[in-house]
Amino acid sequence: MLGAMALAFLPTEPEACTRAVYLGPGGMTVTGRTMDWREDPLTNLYIFPRGIERRGAHTDNTVTWTSKYGSLSAAGYDIGVADGMNEAGLVASLLFLPESVYERLDDMRPVMGLSIWTQYVLDNFATVAEAVAELSKDEFRIDAPDLPNGVKSRLHLAISDASGDSAIFEYIDGNLSIHHGREYQVMTNSPFYDQQLAVLDYWKQIDGLTMLPGTNRASDRFVRASFYINAAAQDADPKIAVPTVMSVMRNLSVPYGISTPDKPHISSTRWRSVCDQKNKVYYFDSVLAFETFWVDLMKVDFSKGAPEKVLKLVGGQTYTGDASTKFRKSDKPFHFLLGV
Repeated sequence: MLGAMALAFLPTEPEACTRAVYLGPGGMTVTGRTMDWREDPLTNLYIFPRGIERRGAHTDNTVTWTSKYGSLSAAGYDIGVADGMNEAGLVASLLFLPESVYERLDDMRPVMGLSIWTQYVLDNFATVAEAVAELSKDEFRIDAPDLPNGVKSRLHLAISDASGDSAIFEYIDGNLSIHHGREYQVMTNSPFYDQQLAVLDYWKQIDGLTMLPGTNRASDRFVRASFYINAAAQDADPKIAVPTVMSVMRNLSVPYGISTPDKPHISSTRWRSVCDQKNKVYYFDSVLAFETFWVDLMKVDFSKGAPEKVLKLVGGQTYTGDASTKFRKSDKPFHFLLGV
């Protein structure tokens, strides 16, 4: 009955993007995600050192902080961070959730721009437990200006740490909802997370998930990701674990250039990332490039006073193998799209 009720809640226009956490033996934790978007999100990779002073909005009524941890961050449109891993092995992934509602009536709490929310987590926390303890205070409100292509900014956040702990953060009717625990390995998009879990429970009753839903809809990808990330080879060797996760993310990807006019929120996969959180290596796989490259965070200078650096990907630039030394000093500090 629960499964049937959950299916009734499914939206007619799901969004794309998938995130899954691999919990291998010997502390081998690997988080993979797909970035699915209707157009090129103009992604570049940035290295942010410790000690950067930041603010969540232009107004004085905002959150301010100084980054405790350096990070490797994947930007969208060079105005916000959608994905990344910090030097402690904390991974944060921002995915679309069109049902998100951030606003409350007469809300006077300090403002946090949605574009910098992911970076706030990467800057400040080494573990999921630390992030949950702070964010659960719900002491700021999210400001979400439209994206450059006119799309409404409606997103939710998944984080994982090197221990394999996970948390999902969503805003429902202006209130922050948190799911915290190792069992929350997978996130896609619509509907809200409780309903996604109900759909998963429904499919678990069908021959133990040996028959899987096969469309590109968010709920179908959620079920497939939940099965594949645990059914795939479980190995402590990163030479097995990392390609395994990449193979899962490729399986969950939406074909490039796909056209579904009746389902406009299903978008092509543009790139995939896979984070080896035990060894602190960030892998990047562009759909339009045959090469996969990686950044070894152990080789990066994250010390206070070190320059912000960028690895330009916009314009078709490709890299192969270890690109840790290919970053160049940024021409100017990164500017987040912040509201009032």
